[in-house]
Formats: sequence, structure tokens, C-alpha cells
Amino acid sequence: MKIILAKPRGFCAGVERAIKCVEQALERYGAPVYVLNDIVHNSAVVDRLRAKGAVFVKDMDAVPEGAHLLFSAHGVGPNRWDKAKRLNLEVVDATCPLVEKVHHEARRFASKDFTIILIGEDGHDETVGTMGWAPEHIKLVITKEDVEALEVPDENKIAYITQTTLSVNDCQQIIDLLRDRFPNIDGPPKADICYATSNRQDAVRAMAPEADLVLVVGDRESANSTRLAEIAAEYGKPSYLISHAGIINDAWLDGVETLLLTSGASAPDSLVQEVIDYLSTRMHCDVVEREMAVENVHFRLPSVIT
Repeated sequence: MKIILAKPRGFCAGVERAIKCVEQALERYGAPVYVLNDIVHNSAVVDRLRAKGAVFVKDMDAVPEGAHLLFSAHGVGPNRWDKAKRLNLEVVDATCPLVEKVHHEARRFASKDFTIILIGEDGHDETVGTMGWAPEHIKLVITKEDVEALEVPDENKIAYITQTTLSVNDCQQIIDLLRDRFPNIDGPPKADICYATSNRQDAVRAMAPEADLVLVVGDRESANSTRLAEIAAEYGKPSYLISHAGIINDAWLDGVETLLLTSGASAPDSLVQEVIDYLSTRMHCDVVEREMAVENVHFRLPSVIT
């Protein structure tokens, strides 16, 4: 079987930074350090950091007063910062800089008293955090029906922003619908969709047509990983999102001559290698890595841990 190994795949700069934030905090302060929510949406990464002494919590009330707390790559709203101050917590902000850019846009449009249309998934950690910066100004949409149901007080004072991990094509369709309905709508000067999300989606679109099967390594909680599997399915290909090699059903491999293998931006490459190793025990595999884009983006760590 031929395995097309998509590149780029796996960790983006924001995920690498968030993981390093936890590791550096543990090295500097010692265990435990607390992390609000999952630092990134990958259980293998979370389990590895937990074993080193990170404590993951869903509620800040579970964090002892004066402790060290990390905010995840998905970002948080100002209410979390205020609570951290009240609890006298030492905060390490691991928010991805590209998410922080969206927060800045939300604050900027809110300062002009604009109605802000946030294209994003209801309940996603990133969306919740973004909405926190302008809760009285933001309306959330994700479907055509959501756009059709929108009511705004002033169609000349309206703007859109987006979650960074959406499908590029799906997001553009919603933006086009918004522009059709609100011709004067404003938007960010540069697209909000993360560069890594775009690159991984472009690679799947380019390579899926020649594959008989597509496997995407990533967790279901990872929006960008889910999108990759959905995009492959749009090409009529059997496509599966798998968190690890043990999930593979050998029946999927029947008749497969060419398999496309990729991973979401929060999945470590070790999990991809485990998939290759598993497949290689079942049959002879010819692995061909194919690069669609060169990524050399790196983000600085917060000054408090450097």
C-alpha cells in the first residue's frame, strides 16, 4: 500500500508555544501548575503533561489561591483574568497569538459600537473566550440559517470576525452570505483563519482525490482535525478521524492501494508514526511524504517564563 504522508501536518506554532508554556512553567515553578481546560485539544498531549505535574481544571475555583495558572491556547475572556486577580493567581497566558488577534478585533469593533458577527462553533473554548471580550456586541453564527435570522440595530455599523480553526471554504461561504445581506459589513484586514489550518486543509484538498482512504490523526474535540476529515469526505473518500492507531479497523484497509495520512494541528507526530508502524505490520507500505507548504512560524514564549 502506498501511504501519502501530508506535509505540513501536526503541531502549529500556537500549539507548540502552549505546550512549551506548560513545560517551562513546570521547570521554573515546579509541580503542580494548573491549566484551565485542556492546554490543546489532544488527550495524548494532556496526559503527557499531566504525568509531569500539570493539573487540568475546568473551574478556577479548583485552583488554590496564589497558585500558578495557565490559560490555554484557545484563550479566555476578561472575566477569567478578573477572577485570577481576585484569587491572587500567577497567570501564564498561553493564548495563541492568532487567537489574541481575534480578541483585539472584537475589542476594536466593540469600541466603535459595532454589532460583531462571530463565525464560530457554539461552546468551543475559543469562541467562548472571544465572546467574553464583547458579550453585548457579538452575535454567533455558523450556518446559512443563522445568517438569515440575524437582526442588527444598524446595518452600517456591523463587522464580522471568525474562529481560527474553521473550514476555510465553509467560512468563506458564510462571509459571502453576510456580505450579500449586509453590503457595508466590515471585517478584519487579514483573514482570521489560522495559517496552519489553511495549509492542512489545502493539502487534503490537493491529495485526497488520488487516495482510496483518508486517515486524520486527531481528537474529536479538535475543530481543525474534524475539518480535515470532513473535507476528505467531500471528495467521496472514506475518511476517519482517529485519536490513535488502536482505533483503526482493519476492514477499512480492504482494497486500499493508496492511503492519505495527515494530522490536525494539535496532534503530535509520534501518533502519526504509530499509525505508520501499525499499518506496516499488516502489509508492505511505501511511505511518500508530500509537502504542500513550508511552515517556519514560531511564537515567543511569555516573558514570565523566559
